[in-house]
Amino acid sequence: MNKYEDIINLTHHVSKTRKPMTMYNRAAQFAPFAALTGYDEEIKEVARLTYRKIELSDESKERINNELNKIKENINSHPQVTLKYYVPDNKKLGGEYKELTGTVKKIDIDKKVIIISNRSKIAFENIINIDYLK
Repeated sequence: MNKYEDIINLTHHVSKTRKPMTMYNRAAQFAPFAALTGYDEEIKEVARLTYRKIELSDESKERINNELNKIKENINSHPQVTLKYYVPDNKKLGGEYKELTGTVKKIDIDKKVIIISNRSKIAFENIINIDYLK
């Protein structure tokens, strides 16, 4: 006598109150899971590159200052500029360099920032190059 002989030929039970599970949901029960939550993100964060801030020469600082003054004098003509600037990283040592082209909205001498029409605020100390376009 077989161990399961009394139930082997019974019909499969189908619930009258619940819908059958979809194949997708059934398969999801057996899908692999991440035992270490956040581990993949940590690996990506460690691998992400950052760069040291470039220390500008006195001549470069003077050139940037002259460009800022020229832009401030012509602020009513809505000058176009291309800025290359440093953005410090919030999570680790270093940062990245970005380039932005746009119309100067304001130069705030008190706060030492240049404000571009897309509302970007860039600190004077982080600017490494300015090209005054018009």
